[in-house]
Amino acid sequence: MENSEELSDEAFWKKKIREHRNAFIVLIIAAVCFFTGVLLVFFWVIEENPFVNPRIGTFDSWKLDYIVGMIILIILWELLFVGVPTGLFFGVGGYLWWRSLPEEEKQEFKDREKKEKARRKEKYGGGGGGGLIIFIGYCLYHYIIRPQTYYTTFGSEPFTYWIYSWFLTLMWIFIVLGIPAVIIVLIWYLTKGRKK
Repeated sequence: MENSEELSDEAFWKKKIREHRNAFIVLIIAAVCFFTGVLLVFFWVIEENPFVNPRIGTFDSWKLDYIVGMIILIILWELLFVGVPTGLFFGVGGYLWWRSLPEEEKQEFKDREKKEKARRKEKYGGGGGGGLIIFIGYCLYHYIIRPQTYYTTFGSEPFTYWIYSWFLTLMWIFIVLGIPAVIIVLIWYLTKGRKK
């Protein structure tokens, strides 16, 4: 048996797909069902949303309040109809498949995963998520500082207002997160950084 450490990623996975063809066919069918389910639930939520009539509603009928509500509805329904069944299927199926593997092959996968983790740490410093933080900050800005705009339609204010408030949100995020970050870096530099 070839050592998995010596194989390239492509060769390793081609070999594993040949060895576990049935499991990979089931995985592909499950992935297709998952993506189909995600799309169907998404379109269903759009059609049945309680905020704006999908037939006659226009963009200026929407409020920030409605967008937050829609995001929450989509997340909850996707979790209920797609996330939980998918998690159960992959959790139980993956456990049964893993149990059926010989110990030598399990060790091969574990060694490969350790190597991949080390490589990922070297390649990538950190994850994204900045867009989500900015959107949450944008909603909080309107909810706390200008609550009347949180509950009014987008057409109630000129479009420049929404653009400028986005920049104000960025400014507040830099103030709220940036100042503590600068203080922490300064403290670290003054206490430990200079010694190095």
